Amino acid sequence: MFLKFFGKKKSADSVSQSDGQLVHGIDPEMNYCPDCEDEFRGDIVKCPTCDVVLMTGDEKIQRKIAETASSSLRSMDISSDDELVSIRKAPLKDVKALQRILATERIPSILAGDEGSCGKGCCGPEMILQIRREDMDVAEGVLARDFVKSTALNIEDLKHADVIFDELAAETVCPACGCKFSPTVGACPECGLCFA
Repeated sequence: MFLKFFGKKKSADSVSQSDGQLVHGIDPEMNYCPDCEDEFRGDIVKCPTCDVVLMTGDEKIQRKIAETASSSLRSMDISSDDELVSIRKAPLKDVKALQRILATERIPSILAGDEGSCGKGCCGPEMILQIRREDMDVAEGVLARDFVKSTALNIEDLKHADVIFDELAAETVCPACGCKFSPTVGACPECGLCFA
């Protein structure tokens, strides 16, 4: 009995769906947001953050299986015959981070230099991230999910994104959710975004 406690656990990927357990790290009895990918109880039908209808765990499992199958068919090589499109222009370290995100989804990309960037070296080189035109839809989805995950902002609701926190104002607006509150609080009472 004592040795069973230290027994090796099954990995999430090795558990079959018929066990009622996790499949690819997804619980079939839970609901998931298709935008932010948060997990919710089965009786919740709408994501409170993204304001979208949730998908069931089974639907998410099927989507994961389909994505895995399509990404395994995608070639990681870009040839001279491929038509390329530019999707981002940013400093080298930012573009490299986006390139790593795309690579995890098996979307090949290349970096191109920007002829109009400052050649003095004071602000670092601006680089352009390019992908194959045929990968554009998948890449946009991957980068949109990463944006939501890294900023906690809903892509459709960016109307408050340019708001500046003014600690001397009588009332300020949260750039993440649009809640109006006193800046002396130091954090948004609605979403918890901290300004201290």
